[in-house]
Parts: sequence; structure tokens; C-alpha cells
Amino acid sequence: MRVLVTGASGLVGRALCAALQSAGHQVMRGGRHAQGPGAVVTGELGPDCAWFDGIACPDVIVHLAARVHQMNEDPSQAETRHRIANTEGTMALAQRAAARGVRRFVFLSSVKVNGEGRTSPYRADDPPAPVDAYGRSKAAAEAGLLALAAGSAMEIVIIRPPLVYGPGVGGNFLALMRWLRCGVPLPLATLTGNRRSLVGVDNLVSLIVLCLTHPAAAGRVWMASDGEDVSTAGLLRRLAVALGVPARLWPLPVGVLRMGAALAGKSAMVQRLCSTLTVDIGPTCEQLEWHPPLTLDQGLLRCAQAAGKSADI
Repeated sequence: MRVLVTGASGLVGRALCAALQSAGHQVMRGGRHAQGPGAVVTGELGPDCAWFDGIACPDVIVHLAARVHQMNEDPSQAETRHRIANTEGTMALAQRAAARGVRRFVFLSSVKVNGEGRTSPYRADDPPAPVDAYGRSKAAAEAGLLALAAGSAMEIVIIRPPLVYGPGVGGNFLALMRWLRCGVPLPLATLTGNRRSLVGVDNLVSLIVLCLTHPAAAGRVWMASDGEDVSTAGLLRRLAVALGVPARLWPLPVGVLRMGAALAGKSAMVQRLCSTLTVDIGPTCEQLEWHPPLTLDQGLLRCAQAAGKSADI
């Protein structure tokens, strides 16, 4: 098949393009500054993106490109910018795809559509309850895509992952790896009661590839994860094993940790470290006959090995 992958230069996009090429598909790489064979230069995400200018129509589109959360952004601007990129940009691409006869549109959404702050696992059939601009923009895109599918021949598949990690990961996950590698004592030993779902990029790519053709995938929302939830302290200890270093964790009462984070302007980061956010992938596994090919420990090891070969940590 001809598969257009938007956001092809990102963490998920790089791994997905490699997997699709290995499977014999013709890959069209979409991005703001795409280069090389099959490159589709789109410019900034939004309703005016030049998705199909001068290229053959793909059979399937995997839409990974998105505007993600920006630290220290004015909330009033964030709402508008996320809507333009993630909602209006997605819908413009999908409408053009439907008009051109694209068979299936796979949209990488986010667990942020479900919300935050709940201790029980989030499910695909939960009512959307996003709490930030990014989550609201993804929820609006989901609703628009499903409405579009009802009036066209194009099939829509929506996948909601939690935090994605893997070779080339950045952000807070990379920061944790750096701290562990450098032997920084971390005051997180008391964070054993929370639970977090994660998904390794290899597992997520496996699910995306399956959703390109699986007949049961169309018209549905699917949750993704590694199939194992872990506490913050547990994750750090297992990541340390993958890195081949000791986990230098020491106990600090959670209340004191939150107070220190507030004084340092790191409340949002510490909130994520302390809170629970899990997803239920039971329906994904049962109805798509899918199982994460790598365990959590295998995914962490691949992530650590890749980081060890680069200048990231």
C-alpha cells in the first residue's frame, strides 16, 4: 500500500516508517521539513497544510503530527493554537483525504482525551473529559473524524496512547534517564502507591500497523499500552536496571515533595510523577487479537541501549 505518515520525523513516526518499509509498503513521509525519498513537505500544521499538493493519493493515512503541550505558554493562546493545529489541521487533512478516495485514516490521539485524576483505568468508551487545551483539541478532532466517517466511504481508526517512550525519547523521560545515569539522588522512593501506564514505541507501532488493515479496527477508539502498570519508584528502579546503574532513590514525604516542587516551579512535573493514570487495553487485545510484542522491561532496555549510543545522556 501507499501509506502517508504525517509527523514522520517524530519518535513514533521514525519507528513506524521503518516498520512499514520493512513490510514492503510505499512510505510517504509527511512533515514541516520532510526530506528524502517519499517526502511530503506540509508546512505548519493547520487548515491550510498542503497535504496532497503534487503527490499521488495514498491508500492509507496515519496522522501522527500534532502540536503538543508547550511549557509556560499563555493558556489563552494555547487553546487557539492547539485547536488550529490538532483539530482544524486534522479535519482539513481528513476531508481532503475522503474526497480523494483514501480508504482508511488512522489517527493517533491521546489518553488526555479521557482526562486526568482518576485512579481506575481509562477505557475507550468513557465519555471524553479532557482538562487541558491539548486534550480538548484531540477530543474535538476525534468527534469530527467520526462524524466525517458517517458520511463518507473513508474508514476512521483512533488510537489513544499514554506516555510513549523508546529510542530517541525526549522530555521528562529523557531527563529521568539522565539523572539516573549521572547518579543524581532522587527523592522519589516513597512513590510506590501510584500506577502509570506507558507504551513503548515498538508496541505502539505494532498496533498502528495492525490497524491499517484489520477489519474490526474501523470506526472505533482503541487504547494502547505495554499491558503492565508501574509505580514511579518501580519505573525508576527498572529503568536503572536497563541503564546498568544503581537507582539512587531516597524517601521524602509526598507533601514535602509537592511543596518543594511548587517553590521550584515544577508542580506540573511532580504532579505527573505522583499521580495515577492507567488504561484498559483488554478490548484492544481481545477484539483486534493483539498483544504487546515487547514487555515493559524489554522496551526500557531498548530505550536505554539507544540512549547509550547517542549523546542524549
